[in-house]
Amino acid sequence: MPRSRKPAKLGASDLEGFRVARIALMTLHGQGLILKDYADDLRRQLAQRLGTAWEDVAFEPVYCQGILQPSMRAVWQRTLSGSQVRQQEWRTFILFGLADMVGLEARKELPGSTYEQTQLEIARKLLAARDQLGGNGPVVFLTHSLGCQMLSNYLYDAQCAPGQASAGIWRNIDAHALEIAGHPLSDDERAFLRGDTIACWVTTGCNIPVFVAADKHMRIRPIQAPNGHFHWLNLYDPDDPFSWPLQPLGAGYDTLVQDMRIKSTGCGPALTRRAEPMRPSDYWTDDDVLRVVSGALDELLAESALEVTARPGWAASAASSMRASASSVDTAPSDNHT
Repeated sequence: MPRSRKPAKLGASDLEGFRVARIALMTLHGQGLILKDYADDLRRQLAQRLGTAWEDVAFEPVYCQGILQPSMRAVWQRTLSGSQVRQQEWRTFILFGLADMVGLEARKELPGSTYEQTQLEIARKLLAARDQLGGNGPVVFLTHSLGCQMLSNYLYDAQCAPGQASAGIWRNIDAHALEIAGHPLSDDERAFLRGDTIACWVTTGCNIPVFVAADKHMRIRPIQAPNGHFHWLNLYDPDDPFSWPLQPLGAGYDTLVQDMRIKSTGCGPALTRRAEPMRPSDYWTDDDVLRVVSGALDELLAESALEVTARPGWAASAASSMRASASSVDTAPSDNHT
């Protein structure tokens, strides 16, 4: 029986004192052993930076590790109890890190696949953010590592013509309406779920090029900008081997994405000897990353509007502010393909 989301039924007394958010910030983690509170440090630091303005931000972390981690833990426990193995740190990285990447794409066209379940989680959280916004409003996404590929898949499928998505919930979004919303979707809800009001996407530790390289025919097809004001910032650390620039992929990435080199806390030569990729907290508590994300939120809040389409000037202003925020970070000669 599909899990359904109960529709909100709010009376006048429920709405009394309820503050409608003006923008939404959504996060999505990467692979590995990730806990549900993975974004708590980010929330605390952004709240400190934004002050009372943070009350106007709907914060919705997406958590997908509950899908595969039980299987991973079962395999690991059986291994420990039934045999003797060395290099446990590397083994846990391979199991909990790489199994996520394999599992995301494995048999993704089947109903109930990991691919489909991750998209359901993204959709549910999007509607939760929409509830806080009181309708369709601007969204900022911050994704890390495998979470970048998850959201890219989601948006790419959502932008396909009806019936053209090969896997996931966008093969027939209305068939998943009860699981996502608890009721048939309205046109506005479909538009919001499709990502039409995403104003900014910030990626850290992005590994999308790994998935591009896994395609024999190198069919590089990035998402389309969901609106005319959309801005995609890819923050990568040259010392993090799990973090990749996107503009060198070309085929649309060179114009859609702005790569920014950063020096994130925890990166350095020692990282190449560490048996795990950088965690979200390694990037998201870094001052350079926080400056970029808080700058994007500040610019959107300054516009004091609920709909992206009603703010024709926001993109140039936000992009200028975010470039200024990152200018002190990317001090080395640029290797970006711009």
